[in-house]
Amino acid sequence: MSARRRSAVRATRLDHASVFAALGDETRLALVTRLAGGQPRSISELTKDSRLTRQAITKHLRVLESVGVVRGVRQGRENLFQFDPRPIEGAKQYLELVSEQWDEALDRLRAFVEE
Repeated sequence: MSARRRSAVRATRLDHASVFAALGDETRLALVTRLAGGQPRSISELTKDSRLTRQAITKHLRVLESVGVVRGVRQGRENLFQFDPRPIEGAKQYLELVSEQWDEALDRLRAFVEE
């Protein structure tokens, strides 16, 4: 594998790792769930029925925004946040690839043990 290809693979892994890290927080995962319905929501709407402050919700949204899972759009005086599934789809494809690799490794081990 060329150095350029290794660098691209490493960058892709880091992107996926960042998405997994962002989704690893219970509050951020709950925010993604609320936004996944498709309707952009304001911080006020996302804070409603929550024990967290607007500042705390904003902090979590910024983390999600930094990995591309959420996009903020300015509308008048408010920021509306909406879900972007592309980074999660990329992470899902990565997990499927790793799963296939493990399945192949287990098949090879099984064949070796059964010989």
